[in-house]
Amino acid sequence: MDYNPMELMICCAARLLEDGRTVAVGTGAPCAAAMLAQRTTAPNLVILFEAGGVAPLLPTMPISVGDSRTFYRGVMATSMADIMETCQRGMIDYTFLGGAQIDPYGNLNSTMIGPDYARPKVRLPGSGGANDLASFCWRTLVMTHHDRRRFVEKLDFLTTPGYLTGPGAREAAGLPPGTGPYRVITNLAILGFDDETKRMRVESLHPGVSWEQVQAATSFPLTARQPLAITPPPTERELHLLRTEVDPHRYIIGRPC
Repeated sequence: MDYNPMELMICCAARLLEDGRTVAVGTGAPCAAAMLAQRTTAPNLVILFEAGGVAPLLPTMPISVGDSRTFYRGVMATSMADIMETCQRGMIDYTFLGGAQIDPYGNLNSTMIGPDYARPKVRLPGSGGANDLASFCWRTLVMTHHDRRRFVEKLDFLTTPGYLTGPGAREAAGLPPGTGPYRVITNLAILGFDDETKRMRVESLHPGVSWEQVQAATSFPLTARQPLAITPPPTERELHLLRTEVDPHRYIIGRPC
């Protein structure tokens, strides 16, 4: 079947969302993944939006977290404060985040690029709700393009906590035990984190991608789960739903990855 990297990434993300779980999403590819999951393996997935929409039945792709569609036939139309409180109470299983940089421990930078905070090379949007979500949701999922500028040994700025400096660091910082980064989904592979070291490792390679390609696109040494798997490609049904119901106008799947 013919599919592009973005379609593969969205399908991979959708498969990770289990039926009956809760997920906090933003717009773009994470929202597309949640919508696809509801139409395939997780019909009872509960979607929450940062602006306050809880469990909407999304008719079409929203353009922002405050879009009226994020409240459509939902169980609650509440506020950002209530969504963040729900995170703090440990009631949100998954969240999707991204950033300009990610390090071996899954820490994210979405604040600035460069050595000088006062005079950065690039000023980025900042945390928004990302720090809160990564701190208190049980599992953090990251969707991002895979290249050496993003996958770095050391962040220029720590915006959002992953496993911080390694085993025990999240707990020492006061974050709930058992929370943290879970999977990183890129255009080359699916990556996870070693249970002992908390460092990033490759879980599966996408079809046609080699281990050498993934390591060359990463600025720090990677390990791999053994045996190293090959990511299953999108099914015909997944692609049909993604193209005809989730994103028929190709706002997301039409983007280069």
